[in-house]
Amino acid sequence: MRSLLLLLAALVAMPVSAQSPLVSTPEQREAVSLTVYNGGFGIVREVRSLDLQRGDNAVRFEGVPARINAASLSLASLTAPGALSVLEQNYQYNLIGTNSVLDAAVGQRIRILREVGGQTVADEGVLISQPNQGRIVQLDDGRVLVNPEGTIELLTLPEGLLSRPSLLWKLYSEQAGRQRVEARYLTEGIRWQADYVAVVSDDEADVDLTGWVTLTNQSGATYADADLQLIAGDVRRVQDIRPQAMYDAAEGAVMARAAQAPQQEAFFEYHLYTFPTPTTIAERETKQLELLSAQEVGVDRRLVLDAAGSYFPFYRARRPGAGGATNEMAAAVVLEMENAEANNMGMPLPEGTVRVYKADSRGNLQFLGEDRISHTARNETVRLYIGDAFDVVGTRREVENRRISDNVREITVEVEVRNRKETAATVDVVERVFWGDWEITQSSHQHTRLDSRTAQFTVTLGPDETETVRYTARLRN
Repeated sequence: MRSLLLLLAALVAMPVSAQSPLVSTPEQREAVSLTVYNGGFGIVREVRSLDLQRGDNAVRFEGVPARINAASLSLASLTAPGALSVLEQNYQYNLIGTNSVLDAAVGQRIRILREVGGQTVADEGVLISQPNQGRIVQLDDGRVLVNPEGTIELLTLPEGLLSRPSLLWKLYSEQAGRQRVEARYLTEGIRWQADYVAVVSDDEADVDLTGWVTLTNQSGATYADADLQLIAGDVRRVQDIRPQAMYDAAEGAVMARAAQAPQQEAFFEYHLYTFPTPTTIAERETKQLELLSAQEVGVDRRLVLDAAGSYFPFYRARRPGAGGATNEMAAAVVLEMENAEANNMGMPLPEGTVRVYKADSRGNLQFLGEDRISHTARNETVRLYIGDAFDVVGTRREVENRRISDNVREITVEVEVRNRKETAATVDVVERVFWGDWEITQSSHQHTRLDSRTAQFTVTLGPDETETVRYTARLRN
């Protein structure tokens, strides 16, 4: 009896590090929620129950993402708030695999099965080296095998290897019993982006716009039946040097559609989207969920001749033989729509790519072009440069450039606009060659001063008509 009491006392006094840890697996999750940022990271919140004793506890929390930011962990007891604290934490990611098992087996006895002379030979010895230095086995008979080919059998599985990434905690609990705890942490490798499809109507007066969330999970974990939220906005993060992912994740191709669009709300200086039903986000999966839908959104189509190539991110190449002050160009095709409730929109639009389509005479949707928008608030203008017009072209010539005085220069420019279509066309000619104090002293057409360096002329041409915009501008430094 005295021996039994001594044994029990020794077990009670045993340090927590020497105790077998309580294992909590992802299959024991009671709830999980995920907030994904379009900066390529997310916040995971998961609830599990732990049977804890009063005092110190060793817990292995399995199934965390391979790309977890372990320093971001926050753990709280939902059963007894304030009664639980993390004294020590270790992130363990040495997973079971061919290389990791053999690396951990260096110094252990092994059996190697080899084909020698058409027969299978079994040798036993000690594995004394593994790559990178090369595999070396010292056999019991004294021979040494260098980089042998064959099947290696281990007598026991080396310790310290895990089937999935885990956090090993030393917890202190002020009370014993079963507690529901919530673990919160950041993980890299999960991102979302917005993709939009705009279908132009037959009369080109409006578009039907559908927004999709494209969610990519390469974090190293699966989130089953997760409550999903998305944050749209530019959240600042300090760029630390972080360890590389444990393995490369190949992007999958699994797509799903949400039963209902998410609820949107302003959150701090960002926008938060909450999906109404849980969804499973598998590791190495790409999932698509509907974000928004707007019908009959009024749209304006513009044709813009911008010789400087800076009104939209495109550049014009001179034709062979053209002069150095001459530009040949095609008109940019621009679609503009007001993101306002009066225009059947009025919703925050996260940054993403807008792909534009229109049905042809046979009813087949044809791709017209695409552009990328930045985060666009409600009541702002969405402006899409989707391509260059085939039949509306122009030639810009600087016909005169002379100095009036030390700080005054005068230029004369002609922009010839040619409409080769069988219908009329309205073209905006954008000029941005101005600097300092400038004024247009002579002009063949009325102009609008867009900003301190830009003027715009609007020309309407009939079918197969050509018209020239000519102006003289005086520039003062």
